[in-house]
Amino acid sequence: MKVLISVDIEGIAGVFHPEQTRPGNTEYEQARRWMTHEANAAAQGAFEGGASQVWINDSHGGFRNLMPDLLDQRARLVLGKPRTLGMMAGLEASPDLVFMIGYHARAQSRGILAHTINSAAFARVSLDGEETGEAGLYGRLAEEQGARVALLSGDDVFGAETLPAFPGARFLCVKTAHGYSSGVTETPAAACEAIRLAARETVEGAAASGHARRSASRAYRCELRAQTTAFADLFCQWPALERIDAVTLAFEAPSAEHIVRMLNCLSAMSFMIR
Repeated sequence: MKVLISVDIEGIAGVFHPEQTRPGNTEYEQARRWMTHEANAAAQGAFEGGASQVWINDSHGGFRNLMPDLLDQRARLVLGKPRTLGMMAGLEASPDLVFMIGYHARAQSRGILAHTINSAAFARVSLDGEETGEAGLYGRLAEEQGARVALLSGDDVFGAETLPAFPGARFLCVKTAHGYSSGVTETPAAACEAIRLAARETVEGAAASGHARRSASRAYRCELRAQTTAFADLFCQWPALERIDAVTLAFEAPSAEHIVRMLNCLSAMSFMIR
């Protein structure tokens, strides 16, 4: 049984403020340590459950937040960018299960630090008319390549909006949102212990039931609402994009991978006008 763990920071226990997610300050240094400990707990639990290989994908910001010297030496790390598969880099190794640890709710929800890929540029992302967040996008990519989304952690808003997309997945709530930057959290130690146990039980359960890898892509229509007209103007320089209104654009995609790669390219473009 092979496991890919994708770890973001906004859904980590104890993280509530944007300052904690941005390098260059002491609050971020503490938050990245908590992020590393939760990633390590998931990896240790996966190994305890019988995983033969575990990859940990640093999936926040510049993708170089995790502290390698604090991680289980049996794990392998996916660090840095650019990457073709973004937050799901590591799928190239054909894992059976995917864990999404420290994930957050989609843009314009009431989740803690909620956003979708790029908070400055993207206001909403929809696939075939259904609004989705990062977990929905990247979970589709994982399933397209034969892996099953099996374990998720984050706040209660994230869990409520995401679990319906992945029947059978387990959700671990490490904090409750009262708003964008407030709520109630488990302590980092309690969150880590809960994640370790959940990871172990998830792998044990998957091993007992068996996992038949399936991979199939499908076409989507993706609509993106930009935060401002200026961003929409910029994005629509790309010939494949269709302008819907002042801030909304759309494109046809043959696969979830195509969507992820397109959105990440548009996100990178957005830095031109900040």
